[in-house]
Amino acid sequence: MNLPGDGSGIAGSPNHLSPAVPDNVVSHLGSLMNDANIETLLAAKLIGDSPKMQQLRMLVKFAGRCNSSIMISGPSGSGKEVVADAIHTISQRSDAPNITVNCGALPEQLIESELFGHEKGSFTGAFKQHVGLFEQSNNGTIFLDEIGDMPLNMQVKLLRVLESRIVNRVGGNQNIPINVRVVAASHKNLGEAIQRGSFREDLFYRLCVVPIEVPALNERAEDIPALVEHFLKHQADDVPSPIFTPEAYAALQSYDWPGNVRELRNVVERATVFFAGQLVQARDIAALVKSDIVPAAPIADAPPSRLFGTQASDGHGASSDNLPGNTQAVPFAGMLSSALGQQTSEIVDLNAHLQSEERRIIMHALDTSHGVVSKAARSINIKRTTFIDKMRKHKIDKQFENNVALAAGF
Repeated sequence: MNLPGDGSGIAGSPNHLSPAVPDNVVSHLGSLMNDANIETLLAAKLIGDSPKMQQLRMLVKFAGRCNSSIMISGPSGSGKEVVADAIHTISQRSDAPNITVNCGALPEQLIESELFGHEKGSFTGAFKQHVGLFEQSNNGTIFLDEIGDMPLNMQVKLLRVLESRIVNRVGGNQNIPINVRVVAASHKNLGEAIQRGSFREDLFYRLCVVPIEVPALNERAEDIPALVEHFLKHQADDVPSPIFTPEAYAALQSYDWPGNVRELRNVVERATVFFAGQLVQARDIAALVKSDIVPAAPIADAPPSRLFGTQASDGHGASSDNLPGNTQAVPFAGMLSSALGQQTSEIVDLNAHLQSEERRIIMHALDTSHGVVSKAARSINIKRTTFIDKMRKHKIDKQFENNVALAAGF
């Protein structure tokens, strides 16, 4: 299944029986609305043939045909937004807007204006009229993600809109009718929130007409190879994909995945950085995974018992026993040393380190190619245009020109 926020439709893979569906075909299938095309579309978006995923696709298929409010539950990172998008895509509203709102990210003082709009001059800073997200999604779908984070006073106003299907902009007195299908989601236990008084019971029942639960990744480990293949297909075209061995897949399937599909995507992307065009063995998986659940990478020459522990928990819900392949694990810093061909000390900021290494590699390629960009690009196996973009990103072009001029005696 695809990640909240990654923006791409999920394609098939060699380990997945469903065919890949291009975006233009997906759009066309959504309008045809026959069973065969809907099933093909859902199999392309919601990856996996495990019993849990088959049941999920069946529920989504029924949900797409109705106009009732839908409540999607499931742990963080499991793909709730992708499920909401699939529901909209196969519905009769597919040609209308599909708007996503992260209720936890909106400032409390602005959430009413964002959802329902405001009139010019209705409050300080309201310099012009604003059409709210409910109006913008008219005839379509609005996805209220993390609905459990919505303030109580806004829950009352949302309930009124859901009941009346009418919005009133802040500072306005006009009743604006809307025809919107509402899909909500939360990783929180809303039942417990109701008991604590932080979520309204009447709003819950108004939203939860059709409940859909997205399974955690560790409940459908057999889908991991297909998900890995999907993520690899969506890497940059000029980067050779790593090759996961069957033993590496088995190690991935043995892990508990507290971060769910989002964490798996991180691991695959990390493997693409350090194992481009190379085999990923079972012993490499623990290092690829472990770096996601510790604040800093371990020192390269530290013994495995210190790097991965024995029975202790890491404090993020994953004990060392759950780390795949940890009996032969290569420390993450050691893996960096191997991949980059140098000794690597403790790395605190992985992103900063990668940017620094990318810049060093580009400078070295330019130096060894005597400034010939096309030759430098070939030497590190990327396209010339990509190489030039990276030079601009790291502001190397001007610096390299100055270095060449100095060397020439200008």
